[in-house]
Amino acid sequence: MRNEFTVFSFFSLLIVTVIAYFWWPPIRWLLVVLIPLILLGIYEMSQTKHAIMRNFPILGRGRYIMEFLRPKIYQYFIESDTNGTPVSRMFRSVVYQRAKKMLDTAPFGTQMDVYREGYEWANHSIAAMDGHELDQNPRIIVGGPDCKQPYSCSVLNVSAMSFGSLSRTAVMALNGGAKIGGFAHNTGEGGISPYHEKFGGDLIYQVGTGYFGCRTKDGHFSPEEFAKRAAIPAVKMIEIKLSQGAKPGHGGILPAKKNTPEIAAIRGVEPGNAVLSPPYHKAFSTPVEMMELIGQMRELSNGKPIGFKLCIGRKSEFLSICKAIVATGIKPDFITVDGGEGGTGAAPLEFSNSVGMPFREGLAFVYDALIGFGLKKDIKIITAGKIMTGFHIFKAISLGADICCSARAMMFALGCIQAMECNKNTCPTGVATQDAELVRGLVVGDKKERVANFHHGTVEAFVELLAAAGIDHPDKINRTDIYRRISGNDIKRYDQIYPYLTPGCLLNENTTPDDWKVQMAEARADSFKADFQVLAGGG
Repeated sequence: MRNEFTVFSFFSLLIVTVIAYFWWPPIRWLLVVLIPLILLGIYEMSQTKHAIMRNFPILGRGRYIMEFLRPKIYQYFIESDTNGTPVSRMFRSVVYQRAKKMLDTAPFGTQMDVYREGYEWANHSIAAMDGHELDQNPRIIVGGPDCKQPYSCSVLNVSAMSFGSLSRTAVMALNGGAKIGGFAHNTGEGGISPYHEKFGGDLIYQVGTGYFGCRTKDGHFSPEEFAKRAAIPAVKMIEIKLSQGAKPGHGGILPAKKNTPEIAAIRGVEPGNAVLSPPYHKAFSTPVEMMELIGQMRELSNGKPIGFKLCIGRKSEFLSICKAIVATGIKPDFITVDGGEGGTGAAPLEFSNSVGMPFREGLAFVYDALIGFGLKKDIKIITAGKIMTGFHIFKAISLGADICCSARAMMFALGCIQAMECNKNTCPTGVATQDAELVRGLVVGDKKERVANFHHGTVEAFVELLAAAGIDHPDKINRTDIYRRISGNDIKRYDQIYPYLTPGCLLNENTTPDDWKVQMAEARADSFKADFQVLAGGG
């Protein structure tokens, strides 16, 4: 649009000038309007704050006019779930305000229907604490007993988004923000690009089923190439991606339009073609083999934290992994739990809406399983699932998470307006596109500061919630700290909705809770396939 505006400006001035000189002099008064508009357009193309106006001079201003006319504080998005029940979608405006260091408080009290089914709140304490006396940047150490290079991780980090799905400027802005704010930036499964390393922000190197950046020519895992990537000083943790919440069991998709020669070289694939990651890993086929790969990666990386990411599907499969951990003695340093409601740039509608366990249930189950197997003390849980506010972090930790990641909110901090063009290579803000003209609209110097501002403001709000609850460290949050409205007249605490398991109870058949026995009987350390023979008698 910038090029079109330049052409329009030149020819409109030329045409009006020629007509005024040779045929109809009164038309010269049109220049009184035309010249200021052109000057305004030139200014908008050169300013660095608003990507929409940089990419769409004059026309892009219409977006900000509409934004001015709508309610400014806590724009509340509502959608209906499959039962038609209203549920909160997001507070997009608060992300923008924190990213821009604007006032993010709201007048006139609660902005939500507190009697709506599903409304949740944190319990405050009469013995509240002074938030200023607490650690304003709480850190969590990731690294089990076999880890040689533990990592001190922020409670909020950038979730997995690849270069390819995001533009180079978006990746640089996220990494620059991570460097400023001292938090981690997950590379996504597309591999480590030069833009991930531009500012030296801490990286979580994600290895997906395509093994991009550490693959052989025929698409298998390459230990030699992996060792090279893992040795990069900025890489602090390595994450094996089994599945993601937006399309679990489907594999990744990079549209052909986004697969430029540069991206293809980074991933080790042919340019110009759609890149489809397999829905399964070729480096292992059983839970035991998966643990062996984790052990191999730990050795190849010289002891950096190794973990895996998944969206929970069949519970017995995760229990099979737990059995394999016990059988082999090889423990991942962390497990990332993604919710079935997670976002993505491209996925079939059926997968986005109807596959994968939702965030709360998946997170609670993974925590309970690790407690039941006596494994939690050595394994940190990272989670992602529309984490956008300090309360979202507080709620996730109450269910069992140690660390949170966010993709959606970080994209909003970059300037994403949810144009829903991610899969078309036409993102108007330059966030999710490889179109060079649109990418130019996103100014890294401005947006990396906004990413850091959002992180700082959100962690600060989380610490304030800790203080209000009378808690001095995130690891002391538990399920008794959150209430949820079940119906108009019924509320329950999280520990009533998701009861805790007795530590170690899943290690003995006699102490396994009744509602876990079927899944435990199905689970096998030597296979991801459930042993359905246990159901042959109708049990």
